[in-house]
Amino acid sequence: MTDKNQILFEQAKQYIPGGVNSPVRAFGSVGGTPRFVKRAKGAYFWDENETQYIDYIGSWGPAIVGHAHPKVISAVQKAAEGGLSFGAPTEAEVVIAQTICHLVPSIEQVRLVSSGTEATMSAIRLARGFTGRDMIIKFEGCYHGHSDSLLVKAGSGLLTFGHPSSAGVPEDFTKHTLVLEYNNSEQLAQTFAQIGDKIACVILEPIAGNMNLIQPSQEFVQSLRQLTEKHGAVLIYDEVMTGFRVGLGCAQGLHGIQPDLTTLGKVIGGGMPLAAFGGRKDIMSCISPLGGVYQAGTLSGNPVAVAAGQTTLELIQETGFYEQLSAATQKLATGLVHAAQGAGIECSSAAVGGMFGLYFSAQVPQCYTQVTQSNTQLFSRFFHAMLEQQVYFAPSAFEAGFVSSAHTDDIIEATLDKAKLAFAKISA
Repeated sequence: MTDKNQILFEQAKQYIPGGVNSPVRAFGSVGGTPRFVKRAKGAYFWDENETQYIDYIGSWGPAIVGHAHPKVISAVQKAAEGGLSFGAPTEAEVVIAQTICHLVPSIEQVRLVSSGTEATMSAIRLARGFTGRDMIIKFEGCYHGHSDSLLVKAGSGLLTFGHPSSAGVPEDFTKHTLVLEYNNSEQLAQTFAQIGDKIACVILEPIAGNMNLIQPSQEFVQSLRQLTEKHGAVLIYDEVMTGFRVGLGCAQGLHGIQPDLTTLGKVIGGGMPLAAFGGRKDIMSCISPLGGVYQAGTLSGNPVAVAAGQTTLELIQETGFYEQLSAATQKLATGLVHAAQGAGIECSSAAVGGMFGLYFSAQVPQCYTQVTQSNTQLFSRFFHAMLEQQVYFAPSAFEAGFVSSAHTDDIIEATLDKAKLAFAKISA
């Protein structure tokens, strides 16, 4: 049988760098041929060979109500009939802004943008403009988009400034970025004690999803909030991934924390290019046209994207939505560990809302260093064994997985049955 995925991949590599438009799609860390998606519906997608897969990435989070939900598709079609883009305000932008501010109490005002990278980049610029300071803190293993000042790897020790982790980024762009260890409250306190009056903001994934799923301790997030308030630094919760994915109140609702600024994406676009940043009114008033911090975008608040996002936000507010989503995700995560243990394989997992992490290590990691110590080769073998069983997990040991409301109990059960076969194969 002709593999259309392989043919397309070879063709794509002639015209697209690496054959993909986002690096992880290339299967670089697991090997093999990427699946080219032809269509998707509910909890499934079909590749170009017409092979059906149970999908556990859901476009990396946005498909929280499943792919191609009828109400979302209908809203998009209706919006598209009225025009694709205007470069002028619309009522729909006001409606979705009201919805976001209503659902997230820390957000008093919000600005719509087109991508998570744009949201985090703008939030950091705003924090610097508001505080008049230059220095920012991020945490090792957290990803906040590909703007220059955030493509940073940690130095060799405390208070060692980050160095570019991407070619094309001058060191001058990252010299004001300090990289600390996730979940290390003591290191955080020491840093603020020494240079707290120079820090414009701290940005973090409040539940990390880009070094697999890593949850912060309550001590860590409380320390973040107390230290930033004490030293006048802006606390930014980067909820591009976790926003409305882990709960209706986002990760900050689970933590009982009110950050100064929040970035959102993925779910709020319902699968379309839409993101946002928002927070305290006194900070947001520094954004142009009210203040001197400039930010703009021709496609910001795109009417088709807003229609998809607003409809998705309405669907997730239905009674019992998150209870059912969380139960399904927890059942999957727990069941995967049981399946691994049944085959004599060391494995652990974690789940929160509609996100889960699977780790080929005895304990759930708490920081980037611990994540890197997991057995990535074993993960790659498991990934391909599951592909053979027509189950699609993230093609990297360092990415979280996602469950949607379309993943019924029968689909979870089927996944776990396939996982038993996959684990048995790789343990043989």
